[in-house]
Amino acid sequence: MLPLLRLSLQFSRLTAPGPHRVALPRHSVARWIRHALARDAEITVRIVDEAEGLALNASYRKQNHATNVLTFDYSPEPVVCADLVLCAPVVAREALEQGKTLQAHYTHLIVHGTLHAQGWDHIKDAEARAMEAREVEILADLGVRNPY
Repeated sequence: MLPLLRLSLQFSRLTAPGPHRVALPRHSVARWIRHALARDAEITVRIVDEAEGLALNASYRKQNHATNVLTFDYSPEPVVCADLVLCAPVVAREALEQGKTLQAHYTHLIVHGTLHAQGWDHIKDAEARAMEAREVEILADLGVRNPY
C-alpha cells in the first residue's frame, strides 16, 4: 500500500506555463511522489521561473545560478514534510539537452527531491550509487527509463 500524501502543487509566474502544466497533472505528480515515499507525507511542489530559482539557490545554497530542483526538508518523520522547488526553464533546457520528454525529466526530479526529503543524499560516492539505484528502481516502476 502506498503512503498517504497531502500535496500542494503550485505554479509561480511563468512566461509560458502551458507545457509545464501539461507535463505536471496533479494526479501524476501525486503518483510519482507516492512511489518514492516510505511513509506518509505533506509535500508542496512549486514550479518557479528562473528569477525565483536563482534567488532561492543563492539564498539557501550560496550558488549564483538557478538549479533544477531544490528540496527543503522540514521533517523526515513521523510524517515527511517538505517543499520541492523546480525551476521550469532549467528543467525544460535539461530535458531538451538530454533528449527526454519534459514529463520524464520532471518525474525523475520529483522522485529525486522526494528521496532527499527522506534523508537520501549523493554527496559521497556510496550514497550517490545507492540513491541513483533507488531512483532507477522507482522510475522503472513508473515506466520511465534510466536517466543515468
